[in-house]
Amino acid sequence: MRGLIFDPFAGISGDMTLGALVDLGLAPAWLRAFAGSLGLGPVEVVVERVMRRGIAAHAVRFELPPEDAHRHLRHIVELVEATGAPAGVRERASAAFRRIAAAEAEVHGTTSENVHFHEVGARDAILDVLCAMAGVAELGFEAFYTRPVSVGRGFVDIAHGRYPLPAPATLRILEGLPLRDPGFEGECTTPTGAAILATLTGGAEPPLEVRPLRSGFGAGSRDPADRPNCLRLVACDVTGERGEALYLLQADVDDLAPEYAPPALDALLAAGALDAVLLPVAMKKGRAGQRVEALAPASRLQDVLEAALSSTPTLGVRYWPVRRLALQRLEEEVTWRGQRIRLKVVALPGGGKRAKPEFEDVAAAGRALGMAPHAVRQALERELPHFRDESV
Repeated sequence: MRGLIFDPFAGISGDMTLGALVDLGLAPAWLRAFAGSLGLGPVEVVVERVMRRGIAAHAVRFELPPEDAHRHLRHIVELVEATGAPAGVRERASAAFRRIAAAEAEVHGTTSENVHFHEVGARDAILDVLCAMAGVAELGFEAFYTRPVSVGRGFVDIAHGRYPLPAPATLRILEGLPLRDPGFEGECTTPTGAAILATLTGGAEPPLEVRPLRSGFGAGSRDPADRPNCLRLVACDVTGERGEALYLLQADVDDLAPEYAPPALDALLAAGALDAVLLPVAMKKGRAGQRVEALAPASRLQDVLEAALSSTPTLGVRYWPVRRLALQRLEEEVTWRGQRIRLKVVALPGGGKRAKPEFEDVAAAGRALGMAPHAVRQALERELPHFRDESV
């Protein structure tokens, strides 16, 4: 499996991430074409080879017309969704900005919807996030890990005034991730860089066994005398691990009335969970309870955690990284007795395929034809070649 290790020994920002991806092999021509396709106005992508304290690195910056736009979360999500980026890229980018909004809301005592983005809402920051998420997909990375993140010391001047480093919202975004304080003066890690890192890795540490394939360095805009101001990314093969890196969330409750359980599962799925189930459990003092479980990608972990805490009466949620090996699945559509039926078709490890009709379509066909759903399913299995051993 192709993995990507973030090594933010001098911190991380959006432009450092892009520079390191270019250094890893992301084609500048592809980056320019992608940035130009997003519908965010005229943009020039400048890619340079620079030195940072003896390390050759790539630097990336966007040259854009001046703007005076202060956006809210909904404006940024609308911009992201309106781009021509692939769905997975848009999902990760939106998750990164929701993470920033949640951190800002906690710091300023407001809600995510009312957070007023300043620097992070500018078009260059939006481009940083979108291009980073698209870049890792273009290079084929499937799993993401991080080494400890360096945070700076001192103060930084932002729209709200003079703030201590690491900036309060940045530190909120980095909660749950490994940090280190090497004593560097100045802002090492920006909110944009922290959000990209947290969204992709979820704080996952590199596995014990990896096979490095290539490393790349992305330069920050400053060149301080006490360190090479770069982000290092390491492309690697992850040995001994197969499947998709996900998170399993779990909460036990004894005061969730049965009629409120389905809405709770719906809330988890709406927040980005790939699956959600409810299991009966025996709790302390013989109390009957329910275990709520959800499976979430790292990019939606924070959203699903918040949904679990808000949609159930639980006081806490356990979660840990897991791996899921899933069969390749395709969706086909057939017309059967004049009815539209979607089929889930999966390829089996030893060869052959297995098909299953979508229940909603089976039920709709049953209503239209005056048949019970189970009779529709049986007839489909008899009449369609998708369910015959020699074809499937």
